Amino acid sequence: MADSGPAIGRWLQGVTDALEQGRANVVAWGTSPELYAQLGATLLAVAIAWLGASVLVARVRAWSTAPVTRARMPKLAEFVFKRRGIVFPVLSIFMLGIAATVAMRTFEQNGVVVGAQGLAVVLLLYGVADRFVTSSMIRAIALWIGIPMAVLHVFGWLDDVIGYLDGVDLSVGNIRVSLYALLRTLLFGAILFWLGRLSNDVGKQAIRTRTSLDAATREVFAKLFEIGLYVVLFLLLLQVMGINLTALAVFGGALGVGIGFGLQQIASNFISGIIILLDRSISIGDYIELEDGRVGQLRELNMRFAVLETYEGKDIMVPNERFITTSYTNWTHKDPMQRYSLEFQVAYSTDLDLLFENIRQLCRDHPQVLSGDAYELEFQPDAEIAGFGDSGIDILVEFWMMGIDDGRNRVGADLMHDIWRSIQKHGMEIPFPQREVRILNPQNQPPG
Repeated sequence: MADSGPAIGRWLQGVTDALEQGRANVVAWGTSPELYAQLGATLLAVAIAWLGASVLVARVRAWSTAPVTRARMPKLAEFVFKRRGIVFPVLSIFMLGIAATVAMRTFEQNGVVVGAQGLAVVLLLYGVADRFVTSSMIRAIALWIGIPMAVLHVFGWLDDVIGYLDGVDLSVGNIRVSLYALLRTLLFGAILFWLGRLSNDVGKQAIRTRTSLDAATREVFAKLFEIGLYVVLFLLLLQVMGINLTALAVFGGALGVGIGFGLQQIASNFISGIIILLDRSISIGDYIELEDGRVGQLRELNMRFAVLETYEGKDIMVPNERFITTSYTNWTHKDPMQRYSLEFQVAYSTDLDLLFENIRQLCRDHPQVLSGDAYELEFQPDAEIAGFGDSGIDILVEFWMMGIDDGRNRVGADLMHDIWRSIQKHGMEIPFPQREVRILNPQNQPPG
């Protein structure tokens, strides 16, 4: 115990010397020309980035002018306009990278510039995640994974953390799965498919706004773009997972067998969707009647099924294969002009000449009924005798219109109402069944 005093004194002296040496190093570094040169390079890089961002935002129309509703691609224009706030952070990172390279070659030191660049990256990630990312999952990834990784990179600890995570692994035969590889796959998979969904929406909108192409061709290119995009994302994910793409040959053969047996119906609908888009047998907006009598307007044409929207507000999901293997009626594919007929009865005492003239005039007065000199005789509204019934004369009214007589175009109902009012106005009658009852042998009837 007698020797403990000198030992403690030596330890305290060592600590004091170390602190003094650290203070001297800090003072020397804080007064060194290299430090002020790096600070100057950092400030110069940030100033150039600010000036460049100001010029770009003022000169580039997509950033300087707010998008209008009549823009050809309003969603894309709005997306680009809202991202003008990240121009300065991105340019700052780029200019600080150049400054770090110059500082290293000139002074053999660039720690201050690299630290400023890392801080700019952290601020950019936080700003993008907080203001622009609408997906809660991607925002959580950016805030809780992206920003900590950027901080670790700034302090030079990222490689050590990656090495530790890669050392936590599980081996089964020749297959080795590390914790780092698993986290990397989940992270990049979520980001890739989020970007894929966003790019898919923007790309399909850009294709569908090309007025130089007809609607069917635009749908073909939109679907092909969607397929190609997700194939590329799948291949990128395989590369992130470290899977050799040459192994896909064996996997493709197994997948072909699986499709042949278990996924035959899905593959059939997929191929049928491609055929429909290429042969243009149906298009968005067509009014289609299925073989079982269900009708609706084609609203969507996906790779597996089509959506028919009825006038009752219901959606009919029709597998694409149905349009290849069964018959259906496309009312408005080539020509939206449709002929409709109305039938009713009038009494035998009716003045038919007056009735027919009134009906033809009522049809001509309706704004959606085709009439006038611009149309040939067979397209003019007409009224005629369809037959002689037990109680009255059967009347047939025929007219042509653009579109379907349903939903917003309730032309038939309007005409029937007008015809009824005309009949009432001119004292005509709509007969009802009448029977003559004759009583035979009244003496055999019971009294009272």
